[in-house]
Amino acid sequence: MKPGNEIASKDVLAEAEELARLTEILPNGVNELAKRIQKAKDEKRPLRVKLGIDPTSADLHLGHAVVFRKLKRFQEFGHQVVLIIGGFTAQIGDPSGRNSTRPPLTAQQVNEYAETYLNQMGVILDLDKTEVVNNFDWLSKMTFNEVLKLAGLVTVSQLLAKEAFGDRLEKQSPVGLHELFYPILQGYDSVAIKCDIELGGTDQRFNILQGRELQPHFGQTPQIAMFLPLLEGTDGVKKMSKTYDNYIGLKETPDDMFGKCMRIPDNLIIKFFELTTILSGSDIDNLASQLKSGANPKDLKEKLAHQIVFQYHGKEAAEKALAYWQKVHSQRQLPDEMPIYEIPRLTESLSLAKLLSHSNLSLAASGSEAKRLIQEGAVRVDGKQETNPNMDIMLTSTSEFVVQVGKRKFLKVKKT
Repeated sequence: MKPGNEIASKDVLAEAEELARLTEILPNGVNELAKRIQKAKDEKRPLRVKLGIDPTSADLHLGHAVVFRKLKRFQEFGHQVVLIIGGFTAQIGDPSGRNSTRPPLTAQQVNEYAETYLNQMGVILDLDKTEVVNNFDWLSKMTFNEVLKLAGLVTVSQLLAKEAFGDRLEKQSPVGLHELFYPILQGYDSVAIKCDIELGGTDQRFNILQGRELQPHFGQTPQIAMFLPLLEGTDGVKKMSKTYDNYIGLKETPDDMFGKCMRIPDNLIIKFFELTTILSGSDIDNLASQLKSGANPKDLKEKLAHQIVFQYHGKEAAEKALAYWQKVHSQRQLPDEMPIYEIPRLTESLSLAKLLSHSNLSLAASGSEAKRLIQEGAVRVDGKQETNPNMDIMLTSTSEFVVQVGKRKFLKVKKT
């Protein structure tokens, strides 16, 4: 944008509107984003777009990938994505959303998790065009005097305004002094990389705004904050999380990924298209229009599941997963391929619950879960629903049958 000109070009406005879909932008919404894009173009440079991650587990799910998808859109428009691995901050632990002090990680744990994260993120982001840095490189080198000067730029009352701290203090739960430094250090990351825009979930609001507070003290223009909504899990209620067992993992098999996508509630179909796929805004608007005009939600969910499997496993896997789903669930046929469990020829009977809980079959995690699944009507033997948890299957010399658990697990049992 040229000095004094407050209006971005039409192309820039279109870019800003595409990048802004389903996000909250502070300050001033999409107009501010358009101004920043225009200014960067006038300066002939890309915007520096930051995401900070503290690797805290080995596996990612679609909820984690929401922000990666948005970063990918920035890459497609030619901007510079800067991925900050929290090698230092992860050893403190982000207090956001916590009702207790988060256990700190060791440097070795952070490095191991970071490598796994990057491998999974590489399916989404172009890592060759991504600037990957570690905040251990600058935070660990700060002298105590520098830390005190940095802390002097923030008041205790500002820090205690953070929801996680306020709630815990109100409940008289302990708050570690080191935890108060977390948002300050994450904010300083923005200074260290000269960030223009920082992305994060709505639960990162306080930490991201802290970067805006600190940058002017170092002669930098405050970054734009972009907040993405948290993705609900397959239950449609709680946020996607392994804790709630409502997640769709990035490393899951194509069939499992497809099946879980088909379980999401109808009212979340378009939101999932927006937050988890690489489809353009206009394509998603067209799908939303179809749904509003009476299209079958099941058909749109099949498109969604196919798109997600395609993104993580490729076209061939997506086509096979779609065909498998339609054959087994729409046409009520057995899958062409399923694991086989062979039993000794002299065996005369077989406990259904013990079969389900067999450690090598992955049909049920335990004997108690196996009995619960049977009682709830989730188990079929050769298509017949069985509800007796103490059932024994009587066997002949040529016995062969199929056990189905839920909608997606099949096992062929036969005598050797």
